[in-house]
Amino acid sequence: MSKWGFGFDIQMKGQRGFLQSTLFPEFPMNKITTFLSYDANKAEEAARYYLSVFENGTITSTTPGPGGSVLAVTFELFGQSFVAMNGGPSFSFSNGVSLFVSCEDQAELDRYWDKLAKDGKEIQCGWITDKFGVVWQIIPRELPQLLTNGNAVAAMMKMKKLDIAELKKARDA
Repeated sequence: MSKWGFGFDIQMKGQRGFLQSTLFPEFPMNKITTFLSYDANKAEEAARYYLSVFENGTITSTTPGPGGSVLAVTFELFGQSFVAMNGGPSFSFSNGVSLFVSCEDQAELDRYWDKLAKDGKEIQCGWITDKFGVVWQIIPRELPQLLTNGNAVAAMMKMKKLDIAELKKARDA
Protein backbone atom coordinates (compact mmCIF):
# COMPACT_ATOMS: atom_id res chain seq x y z
CA MET A 1 0.00 0.00 0.00
CA SER A 2 1.41 3.41 -0.95
CA LYS A 3 1.42 6.41 1.36
CA TRP A 4 -1.55 7.78 -0.65
CA GLY A 5 -3.68 4.73 0.04
CA PHE A 6 -3.27 2.97 -3.30
CA GLY A 7 -2.26 -0.66 -3.45
CA PHE A 8 -1.56 -2.58 -6.62
CA ASP A 9 -1.74 -6.35 -6.66
CA ILE A 10 -0.16 -7.37 -9.95
CA GLN A 11 -1.94 -10.54 -11.02
CA MET A 12 -2.08 -12.07 -14.45
CA LYS A 13 -5.60 -12.41 -15.82
CA GLY A 14 -5.22 -13.88 -19.25
CA GLN A 15 -2.64 -12.14 -21.44
CA ARG A 16 -3.55 -8.58 -20.49
CA GLY A 17 -2.87 -8.71 -16.75
CA PHE A 18 -4.51 -6.90 -13.85
CA LEU A 19 -3.32 -3.37 -14.62
CA GLN A 20 -4.49 -3.52 -18.20
CA SER A 21 -7.76 -5.40 -17.75
CA THR A 22 -9.00 -3.94 -14.46
CA LEU A 23 -7.32 -0.69 -13.48
CA PHE A 24 -6.76 0.69 -17.00
CA PRO A 25 -9.19 -1.09 -19.35
CA GLU A 26 -7.87 0.82 -22.38
CA PHE A 27 -4.23 0.78 -21.31
CA PRO A 28 -2.01 2.19 -24.08
CA MET A 29 -0.43 -0.40 -26.32
CA ASN A 30 2.62 1.73 -27.19
CA LYS A 31 5.99 0.40 -26.10
CA ILE A 32 6.63 3.70 -24.29
CA THR A 33 3.81 5.92 -23.02
CA THR A 34 4.08 9.32 -21.35
CA PHE A 35 2.65 9.07 -17.82
CA LEU A 36 1.77 12.42 -16.21
CA SER A 37 1.06 12.49 -12.47
CA TYR A 38 -0.90 15.42 -11.06
CA ASP A 39 -1.58 16.71 -7.59
CA ALA A 40 -4.95 18.05 -6.41
CA ASN A 41 -7.23 15.86 -8.55
CA LYS A 42 -6.30 17.63 -11.82
CA ALA A 43 -5.73 14.67 -14.18
CA GLU A 44 -9.09 14.75 -15.95
CA GLU A 45 -9.10 18.55 -16.17
CA ALA A 46 -5.58 18.49 -17.64
CA ALA A 47 -6.46 15.81 -20.22
CA ARG A 48 -9.52 17.77 -21.37
CA TYR A 49 -7.42 20.94 -21.51
CA TYR A 50 -4.83 19.28 -23.78
CA LEU A 51 -7.63 18.05 -26.05
CA SER A 52 -8.79 21.68 -26.35
CA VAL A 53 -5.26 22.88 -27.18
CA PHE A 54 -4.41 20.21 -29.77
CA GLU A 55 -7.09 19.53 -32.34
CA ASN A 56 -6.28 15.88 -32.93
CA GLY A 57 -7.01 13.97 -29.73
CA THR A 58 -9.42 11.85 -27.77
CA ILE A 59 -9.94 10.41 -24.30
CA THR A 60 -9.76 6.63 -24.64
CA SER A 61 -10.62 5.65 -21.05
CA THR A 62 -11.26 6.95 -17.56
CA THR A 63 -10.37 4.93 -14.47
CA PRO A 64 -12.56 5.59 -11.44
CA GLY A 65 -10.98 6.41 -8.11
CA PRO A 66 -12.24 6.41 -4.54
CA GLY A 67 -15.55 8.13 -3.77
CA GLY A 68 -16.55 8.71 -7.38
CA SER A 69 -13.37 10.61 -8.23
CA VAL A 70 -11.24 9.95 -11.30
CA LEU A 71 -7.94 8.15 -10.68
CA ALA A 72 -6.59 8.25 -14.23
CA VAL A 73 -7.43 9.31 -17.76
CA THR A 74 -5.88 7.71 -20.82
CA PHE A 75 -5.89 9.98 -23.85
CA GLU A 76 -4.25 10.39 -27.23
CA LEU A 77 -2.86 13.42 -29.02
CA PHE A 78 -1.88 12.91 -32.66
CA GLY A 79 -1.84 9.13 -32.09
CA GLN A 80 0.54 9.38 -29.08
CA SER A 81 -0.81 7.81 -25.88
CA PHE A 82 -0.69 9.59 -22.52
CA VAL A 83 -1.90 8.60 -19.08
CA ALA A 84 -2.83 11.40 -16.67
CA MET A 85 -3.12 10.21 -13.07
CA ASN A 86 -4.00 11.90 -9.80
CA GLY A 87 -0.82 10.86 -8.04
CA GLY A 88 -0.71 13.08 -4.96
CA PRO A 89 1.35 15.95 -3.60
CA SER A 90 4.77 14.37 -4.03
CA PHE A 91 4.48 14.53 -7.83
CA SER A 92 5.53 17.65 -9.70
CA PHE A 93 6.89 18.60 -13.09
CA SER A 94 10.21 20.29 -13.91
CA ASN A 95 12.21 21.53 -16.89
CA GLY A 96 14.15 18.27 -16.80
CA VAL A 97 11.42 16.62 -18.87
CA SER A 98 9.43 18.41 -21.56
CA LEU A 99 6.99 17.58 -24.33
CA PHE A 100 8.35 18.63 -27.74
CA VAL A 101 5.78 19.87 -30.26
CA SER A 102 7.05 20.17 -33.83
CA CYS A 103 5.11 22.87 -35.70
CA GLU A 104 4.79 23.15 -39.47
CA ASP A 105 4.65 26.95 -39.59
CA GLN A 106 4.39 30.14 -37.53
CA ALA A 107 0.58 30.01 -37.45
CA GLU A 108 0.59 26.55 -35.85
CA LEU A 109 3.36 27.56 -33.45
CA ASP A 110 1.43 30.71 -32.45
CA ARG A 111 -1.81 28.78 -31.94
CA TYR A 112 -0.30 26.23 -29.55
CA TRP A 113 1.87 28.80 -27.80
CA ASP A 114 -1.00 31.19 -27.16
CA LYS A 115 -3.23 28.45 -25.74
CA LEU A 116 -0.54 26.95 -23.49
CA ALA A 117 0.71 30.40 -22.36
CA LYS A 118 -2.72 31.33 -21.03
CA ASP A 119 -2.34 30.93 -17.26
CA GLY A 120 1.10 29.39 -17.86
CA LYS A 121 4.63 30.72 -17.87
CA GLU A 122 6.69 31.57 -20.95
CA ILE A 123 10.31 30.41 -20.82
CA GLN A 124 13.28 31.17 -23.06
CA CYS A 125 13.90 29.49 -26.43
CA GLY A 126 10.41 28.22 -27.20
CA TRP A 127 9.78 26.58 -23.85
CA ILE A 128 6.60 27.11 -21.86
CA THR A 129 5.12 25.77 -18.63
CA ASP A 130 1.36 25.28 -18.86
CA LYS A 131 -1.11 26.01 -16.07
CA PHE A 132 -0.67 22.46 -14.69
CA GLY A 133 3.13 22.71 -14.56
CA VAL A 134 3.86 20.52 -17.59
CA VAL A 135 6.79 21.87 -19.62
CA TRP A 136 6.48 22.09 -23.41
CA GLN A 137 8.80 23.02 -26.25
CA ILE A 138 6.81 24.64 -29.07
CA ILE A 139 9.32 24.49 -31.90
CA PRO A 140 9.25 24.97 -35.69
CA ARG A 141 9.98 21.73 -37.56
CA GLU A 142 12.68 23.58 -39.50
CA LEU A 143 14.61 24.66 -36.38
CA PRO A 144 17.76 22.62 -37.21
CA GLN A 145 17.98 24.40 -40.59
CA LEU A 146 17.44 27.78 -38.90
CA LEU A 147 20.20 27.36 -36.32
CA THR A 148 23.14 26.99 -38.68
CA ASN A 149 25.21 29.85 -37.27
CA GLY A 150 25.88 31.80 -34.11
CA ASN A 151 23.71 34.74 -35.19
CA ALA A 152 20.60 32.56 -35.31
CA VAL A 153 21.41 30.88 -32.01
CA ALA A 154 21.97 34.28 -30.37
CA ALA A 155 18.64 35.51 -31.76
CA MET A 156 16.83 32.44 -30.41
CA MET A 157 18.37 32.91 -26.96
CA LYS A 158 16.65 36.31 -26.75
CA MET A 159 13.22 34.91 -27.64
CA LYS A 160 10.57 33.28 -25.57
CA LYS A 161 8.09 32.33 -28.33
CA LEU A 162 10.15 31.52 -31.40
CA ASP A 163 9.69 33.74 -34.45
CA ILE A 164 10.56 31.86 -37.64
CA ALA A 165 10.98 35.00 -39.77
CA GLU A 166 13.35 36.56 -37.22
CA LEU A 167 15.37 33.34 -37.00
CA LYS A 168 15.67 33.22 -40.81
CA LYS A 169 16.73 36.86 -40.85
CA ALA A 170 19.43 36.20 -38.22
CA ARG A 171 20.61 33.05 -40.00
CA ASP A 172 20.94 34.89 -43.32
CA ALA A 173 22.67 37.98 -41.87
